[in-house]
Parts: sequence; structure tokens; C-alpha cells
Amino acid sequence: MTAPQDGEAVWVAADRIRFLGGLPGTGAELVEVEVPPGSGTPPHSHASAELFYILEGALTLRQFPAGDEPPVTIQAGPGCTLRIAPWQPHGYANESGAPVRMLVLLEPGMTAFFRDIGMPAPEARPDIARIGAAMDRHGIAMLPPAA
Repeated sequence: MTAPQDGEAVWVAADRIRFLGGLPGTGAELVEVEVPPGSGTPPHSHASAELFYILEGALTLRQFPAGDEPPVTIQAGPGCTLRIAPWQPHGYANESGAPVRMLVLLEPGMTAFFRDIGMPAPEARPDIARIGAAMDRHGIAMLPPAA
């Protein structure tokens, strides 16, 4: 059991990630992510699938199809579930004025990445070189700026 006051927590830039526990025999782990207004991830892809469940707030998810097609934008609120397939280029943002809180089911590669780059407090200016090196180590690809 992980009580509300328990669980390892780290900060990735401005987002707080709390590790809630793993699913025995699978390597899958559930995390709680708090995304403040204006925060989010740049467009990226990775081998791990992800499953987001929005608890509070409004999250904007963008998926980037192959070729010249425009991004698919999804607005997700409380009770919505978002599925990200392996290697699906995507990024999320909190474009609202209120915090977003979500549960995310992750495969081991992603939890290892978050533990690798996590800091004990929020970072006003994240170390992009450190995060980029960790992305390389964990097989996470950044999309070109045009995405």
C-alpha cells in the first residue's frame, strides 16, 4: 500500500512525479503527475506505451502523425483516459490556468528515465543538456522543432 503521504516523489522541470507502486510480474508502474499551468513536455517518442488518466484539470495532448499531416490535438478533462502507443510522437501541455493531476501507467524504461532526471525540487531553469543526455541513455527521441 502507498498512502497519500508516501511514495517517492521527484520533480521533472516543474512537474511533480510521485511513484505509487508497480504491478507485480510486469514491470509496469503507476505514477501520479502534477502539471502546473504552462508546463508540459516537448514533442517526443519512445518505445514504451503510456496510459494517462486525468483526475483533475484539463490536459492538452498532441499526437504527431507521420509526414506533413498536422498534429492531432486532444483536450482531456477529469475521467478521460489517453493511450499512447509505442513510438507514437506526442507531447502534452497544461494550457489552462489550473493544475492538472493525472495517473500514468508506465513501463520500466520510462520510470527509469524519470528517476534518472528527477530532482528534489522544481527547476525554474531545467538543465537541458542533462535531460538530453538522459533521453539518449533511455532511448527517448525528441521530434524536430518543426513538429
